[in-house]
Amino acid sequence: MAESYLTVAERAEARFEVQGSEFIGHVAPVETVDEAEAFVEEIYETYADATHNVPAYRVRASPFREYASDDGEPSGSAGKPALNVLQQQELENVVAVVTRYYGGTNLGVGGLARAYGRAVKEGVDAAGVVESVPHERFTVTVEYDDSGSVRGLLESADVEFEADYEAEVRFAVRVPTAEGAALRDRIRSATSGRASIDASDPE
Repeated sequence: MAESYLTVAERAEARFEVQGSEFIGHVAPVETVDEAEAFVEEIYETYADATHNVPAYRVRASPFREYASDDGEPSGSAGKPALNVLQQQELENVVAVVTRYYGGTNLGVGGLARAYGRAVKEGVDAAGVVESVPHERFTVTVEYDDSGSVRGLLESADVEFEADYEAEVRFAVRVPTAEGAALRDRIRSATSGRASIDASDPE
């Protein structure tokens, strides 16, 4: 999953009314299933007095995770339409929760599906869609003699890094996942294998 993907830029919400019922579409970018579920729980707690809080998310994990729930609405009228919007826009690492306050008029399955889908779409529009590139982090530890060549290599590669000069020199590196292995090979070559490189962490 090293390729770029589409997600939302920031947290946002959209509100509207349909025949007296208020709908609030909450949308947020996330990195993991745990983050998605934490956002869902946060909305549940904040809007505990709502009639329904309908969640949907798509998260780049292994395996890829998609989830939706009708949260008490008629089967297929809420969670699936909410998730469909995320699928149709090919959004990943995104979570949505639609809050509904019942207004006294039954909307029917079709009316509910349109309202829940609209709430997610308007929430996504408010958040903005961006292209994201997966990154990973790793740490390089070298003696002072090798630090100059490693620093120069990282600067020429135009990647993010922080250097910590103590008994040895540690470089904390953040690099696009697709470029990570090649960069580590170049560091090993530049230091004749003397660099100590820890395992990378995807993000």
